[in-house]
Formats: sequence, C-alpha cells, structure tokens
Amino acid sequence: MNLNLTQTKLCKTPTGPLEYTDSGSGEPLLALHGAMGGHDQSAILAQTIAPESFRILAVSRPGYLGTPISTGKTPEEQADCYAALLDHLGIEKVTVAAISGGGYSALYFAHRHPGRCKALILCSTTGGPMEQKPPRSFKLKTVLLRFDFLTRRMKQKVANNLESTLKRSIRFPEVRQALLKDKIAMDLYRKLTLGMFDGVRNRLEGTFNDILITQKQTYPLSELKPPTLIIHGDSDSLLPLENHGAKLALKIPNATIYVAPKGEHVTLFTHRTMIRERVADFLHTQGLC
Repeated sequence: MNLNLTQTKLCKTPTGPLEYTDSGSGEPLLALHGAMGGHDQSAILAQTIAPESFRILAVSRPGYLGTPISTGKTPEEQADCYAALLDHLGIEKVTVAAISGGGYSALYFAHRHPGRCKALILCSTTGGPMEQKPPRSFKLKTVLLRFDFLTRRMKQKVANNLESTLKRSIRFPEVRQALLKDKIAMDLYRKLTLGMFDGVRNRLEGTFNDILITQKQTYPLSELKPPTLIIHGDSDSLLPLENHGAKLALKIPNATIYVAPKGEHVTLFTHRTMIRERVADFLHTQGLC
C-alpha cells in the first residue's frame, strides 16, 4: 500500500480544521490513531491491517499535529468532525478503523452517524472507563519531551536499541522473537515508535485529552448498528481484555471478536499476519473487499 505521509490537507469543519491525508483508491477507510499519534500513526494502522484495495483517509485527531484541540475535545465533537470530512470529500459511507485511544471517537461516529459507517474495526481500543492511570514515569517523560534536545537524544537512544524497547511492551520472549523476525511488522513498529518523537510537542495536548476522556467515558454500545470486528490481546495490561475488548464484543449487537493469544497492547504488530487475515475475512463478509 502506497501511503503518502507528507502531503497533508486541511478540511474546514464547523468547529475548526481537521488535518488528514488521502491515499489510494477504492473503498474508503477512515483510520484513527491512538495516544501520541497523528495522521502518520493513523496511516501506519491502515497500512498494517487494511487490504491493498482501500482508499485510506488518515486523520490527525483534535490535539494532534495540525488539528487543534479546539476542533473537538469530546467524543461527540470528534465524531462530527469525521462526518464533516466525508462531506468535504463527497463520501457518503466509510469503514472506520481505530486503535487504542482512537476507539472512543470511532464508537461515537458509529453511534451518531450510523448511516455513514459501513463497518467498524476496533483494535486494542477502550470499551469503558480505564481503571489504570498513567505511571509517574509517563508524566515525567512528557515534561522532558517539551525540550527539543532531550527529544532528539531520546529518539536516538530508542533508534540505537529498538530491541530493548520491545521488552517493555512484549513480555513473552517467543512473541518478541517472532516480531523481530517479521521484517514488515518490525519496519512498521519502528516507524510508529520513532515517529512519535517527530513534532512530539504537537502530540501532547491530544494525548492528555485522550487520557481524561478514557478515564471516565462510557459508551452507548448496545445502540450501535454497524457490523463490528474487535481485535484484542488476551494479555493486554493497559486495556485488559475482560474490561474492554470482551465488553465491546458482548454489548455491541453485531460484533465479532478475535482474541490474540499472548497478545499485548502492541498486538497490531505482534499478530499482524493473523489480524490481516481476520480483517480481510470480515470485510469480505460485509461485501467491502
């Protein structure tokens, strides 16, 4: 999939600008990143799971990169921004794929604009309030990332020893080794991990907003109408399966779930091949692939 990550565009929504990239042709897919993200991270999500035949709309959610937080702080406001983007592009309906903290706005898009959501793919996303608060080390890191020279040093340190960072995200040695052997998955993981350092100060406001929302937000899951595929790791310590993925699968009426064995919050990469197969099967069943 050839995704142009440099030529961003701005859509004027009723509440403010929304940054996005538009790549490929065919069935449209709206990709929504998680915390510390942006349009580049949305595009990596799409590149990891979506079939080649899709047109990818990769957005920077409010508070990230070129989209100011004032464009939409709440899940409802963000959902309406996506609808405005579709209006701008002349697209009636779209498949939506979200990861991690991008899930809340995806759920509200499906709820507020059900006639415009063909299908919903939720990868390691929230299903209710998060019980776990960010560690103190995260708060310290976000302070340090406001200094450019420290950001450059941190990025270089990670780049020089990416394998060691995997140990903090993947506790199962066999899963970690399998990822290291998957050249495509590792390249995507490297892009996502190092990309977070680029323009990082313009990723922080959205991240803090996501944390506030996901700590208290509940969702109208039983009212959702679009067919939904849920992807979740059975060992996700950040968003435990029973509190999030399993809850989504139980309460969303037309939902199916793929539980990744020994999958953690980076299941998107560690189980990339299996996830792509599940996504392709799901989209084929819906007549979208």
